[in-house]
Amino acid sequence: MGRERLTRGFLLRLGILLTALYVCVRVYLETDWREAPAPLGLGHPTQPIQNRGQGSRTKQVSVEAEKQDMSVKGRISYVRTVQKESTLRKTDASLPSCCPPPRPHRKTLRWHITLEPWASEGHSLEDEAKRFLNYITTPQLLCSLVAGEGAAQGGSKGPWTVCLDSKYSLTHRIQRQHCRVYSFGLGVDDRSLERSLARSGCEVHCFDPSLKLPHLQQGEMWLHRLSVDWRDPNPAIVAQRQYTNTKKLATILNDFGHRQVDVLKADMESAEWKILENLILEGVLDSVGQLLLELHLHWAGFEVGGDDPSVVRYWFSLLKELERANFHLFHVYSDPAKPHLFLHKNVLNASSAYTLSWVNTEWKS
Repeated sequence: MGRERLTRGFLLRLGILLTALYVCVRVYLETDWREAPAPLGLGHPTQPIQNRGQGSRTKQVSVEAEKQDMSVKGRISYVRTVQKESTLRKTDASLPSCCPPPRPHRKTLRWHITLEPWASEGHSLEDEAKRFLNYITTPQLLCSLVAGEGAAQGGSKGPWTVCLDSKYSLTHRIQRQHCRVYSFGLGVDDRSLERSLARSGCEVHCFDPSLKLPHLQQGEMWLHRLSVDWRDPNPAIVAQRQYTNTKKLATILNDFGHRQVDVLKADMESAEWKILENLILEGVLDSVGQLLLELHLHWAGFEVGGDDPSVVRYWFSLLKELERANFHLFHVYSDPAKPHLFLHKNVLNASSAYTLSWVNTEWKS
């Protein structure tokens, strides 16, 4: 009995030993009969693996062909990499090659304009009106050459006037036939300034929501059934309006594929304050060379709230924002036929409407 136990124990140990020996031999055969891959050189393609003991001429030819193919692919990859790097360097030659290309600059979105301090501690309407009226009736720069309705007759007393001073870009862009004009109005009959600029070679677009056709060419000008607003329309409401359409200026520029407007003329019948606020908050004024705007002072304007002194302070703050955007007043016109009403009152004998012309002094020739 003891002898059988010894025999079984011996056989068990022998079986384990033989199994381990078999595993070791199998691992050795699978690893030792293959060559380790050659070390990779920097910038070189991976070399194919060759089996030991297969040195036939057919295999050697196949391996050499694979080497050449990989070498060609490596050179192509290198050329493409160099081309990409050179393209990035051309984008901004001032940047070192280690740096990524710069991201396009995005303007910080603004939600409110900066209100100017009160004109006086008493917050009185008279003090606010005096500051405001003095501001809009005092030109900030002298334009040596103006063109407009009055200028065409030998004077400069017309309401709509552009500056053709050689210090600024408009006259040079007219000479190069690169001038663009936007004119916004409601049922405007007098377009003498637009026609004059069109004859000078400007691309003129007149926007009037009262037109029957969406687009119409009239002489040298384009007419569009469209108007500017301080907000884009609600799609549900637009579907019910067949003959009118209003959009923000930024949206109109995008829809027309225009980046810049040399002259922007607008008579928006008391919507100008909120439209101007939108242009300021969205930074669209950078795309405008000259701004011609009729201001209506007989009431606060569409969606402008607050008591009378607060309304005038808001008006004044908008115009100061315009000045900070590099727009400077060069022409003021007051129609003597207009009633003298200022927020439904007779304040300092002010007119109910003024037409102002600004030039963007950053738009140099």
